[in-house]
Parts: sequence; C-alpha cells; structure tokens
Amino acid sequence: MAKFIMISNSPLQHPPADYFPKNSGHWFTISEGVDAGKKLFYCDHVTGGDEPKATVVFVHGNPESSYTYRHIRDALIESGHCLRLVAMDHIGFGLSDQATFEMVDMHHADNLLQLVHHLDLTDVTLVVHDWGGPIGVGTFIREPLRVKNLLVMNTTVFPMPDDGLTYTNFPIAWLPWSKTPKFVPDALWGGVASYVVSHGSPQGTFGFLANTGWYLLLHALHLIPEGSPEYVWSQALRSKANARSSKRNVLQTPFWGHGYRYEDPLHGVQDNRDFYAYIQRTVPIAWGPQGQNINTCGYFGQWDACGKESVVAQWQEALPQMTGNTWEYADVGHFIEEYKGPEMAESILAMNGLSDRD
Repeated sequence: MAKFIMISNSPLQHPPADYFPKNSGHWFTISEGVDAGKKLFYCDHVTGGDEPKATVVFVHGNPESSYTYRHIRDALIESGHCLRLVAMDHIGFGLSDQATFEMVDMHHADNLLQLVHHLDLTDVTLVVHDWGGPIGVGTFIREPLRVKNLLVMNTTVFPMPDDGLTYTNFPIAWLPWSKTPKFVPDALWGGVASYVVSHGSPQGTFGFLANTGWYLLLHALHLIPEGSPEYVWSQALRSKANARSSKRNVLQTPFWGHGYRYEDPLHGVQDNRDFYAYIQRTVPIAWGPQGQNINTCGYFGQWDACGKESVVAQWQEALPQMTGNTWEYADVGHFIEEYKGPEMAESILAMNGLSDRD
C-alpha cells in the first residue's frame, strides 16, 4: 500500500485524515502555460465494484479547496454505487503548489484542461461551486462532449445582475465582500477564509464581524485546531503568495461574469473578457435543448449574491432543463456544500439514473 507523500510547497503540509480517501491522492505536473512545472494535487477515487457507473468531477472555488466537497463525496461513497470521483486543488489552494502570481478563473481553467486530458475524463457529471463555475464550465465547454450532466451551486458564468444582493453591498453594506482584501492584511487572510467557508450561514452584522474577528485572531496565533475544516482553509492561505492570489478573486467579484482587466505585478495586464464571452455564447448552444441537452440541476443558498433569483433565472434561460431541477434555501449562505451535501449527492445519482428521484 503506497504511502502518500507531500511533494508540493503548499503551506498545508498536514491535511486531515479525511482530506481524500486512502490511496486516491495523486500529483499532476502542469506541463504548459504560466504554471508549467508546478505540482497540482488531485483525488481520483473509485468507490468499489467493477466498472464505474458514473464519473463525477468536482471543481472548487475561492477561498476553499477540494476538501469543500467532502460531504457530497462521502454521501456518494455511502450510496454503495460504483463511481469514479475526481477532485483537484487549484494552484494556490489546498495541497497544490503555491501560486506565483495573482491567478483568476481563466488561468485555473487552462491548468484544469491539462488534467482533464491527462485523465481522459469523459461522460462527466460536472459539479461546480463559486469561481469553480467559470473554471469548470470554462474548461469543459471547450470540449463539451466530455460532459453529460451539470450540477451548479452558488455560482454564475453570466454577467452578475445588479439587483438585490451583490458583492458590493453584501454581507455588510459599508464593508462588502469585494472590499475585504483592501482591509485584511495578507497574513490574516486565511483567518477570513476559515470563518466564511465553514460558518457562512445567515447572520447579523455584529455577529459576522465578531466571529470573523475571532477567527482572524485564532489564525494569527496559530490556534485553529489541526485536522479541522477551518484549519484547512486557513493554513492553505497562510503564505503571502496564496493569500494575494485568493484576494484577487475577491477584488474581481463586482465584475463577475462581465469579464475584467487587471494588472498583475508579474505578468502584466490580464484580461478574461473573451473567456467569459465564449462561455456565455457556447453553453446554451452546446449543452442546451438544441445541443446535447445535458441533465442540469442547481442548488442555491439565498443569503448570497450568487443565490438570488435573477442568477437562477440566467441559468434556467441558458439551460431550460434546469427548470424544475432547482433547489433554493433561504436559510443557507454561499457555501451551500457545507450544509446540503447528501441532497446534492442524491441529485448526482438521479442524473446518472442511479436514484429513484424524478
């Protein structure tokens, strides 16, 4: 039985025992592009039996990692069906090598496409959350025939509507999410991640500020217990390089889906407007009713800009087959996978004909 050996320079050198199923952790060396030579961690696990009946690919967002899908993963394993489960840590997150510049969705998508080719992933049930939406969809829409099912949760690939909650007025009107990188030092950014990912349920302003401040202090003093989910989110972002890359995603939230330009200190001007335009143009054609008509469902926590009705409507307009296969929760925030894992596992099984759900 091979022993897993950490070979990356991630600050997260001691992941929890349940970070990935035993013997399923692997390393992929990126061969092309701005991250050539970096080590990307991925989990590739077959749950048992003979030939897998489905391949599920989980693509995470920010400021999380593949570990955010553990509840869905474990529910799928417990289902007893033979499945292939694949999840990766983007560069700058989780167990993968540290970022060396301020990366965004299009950069991670370029890396992910190389992994997809390496593993030759086909008949994929694609599961995406947060920035994992544009990363995962932006990867697979270039080769859309690889996908047969899509599950989206609190994400968008379309221009963020300006009604209701946006990341310029949420979670606090005078301190919105998009502004937090300007006020939180790089060294404390992991403390923000440790609180918002694991505790992002609806709450008042005072409670949110007090609890976030407490986790900033715990992070600064290295007091977040090793082995806890909060430790995973905080420790992976303990380096300045990873913190700066993560913060870049947050700074761009006001332009989510619209595309944007920014100046990276190392690589100069970065522009992902064409990246988004291609996604928005191609998704309805390739995956909608006039194309592959893939099975699609959505899960949305509504205490969040990515969970509001106008975002859901955009998905349903582009992929009408999602209508009737959408679940919305007023009492859940952005990181819905921390709360509704078993329900989403059931949807994954249903889309693959392995459940009684209609």
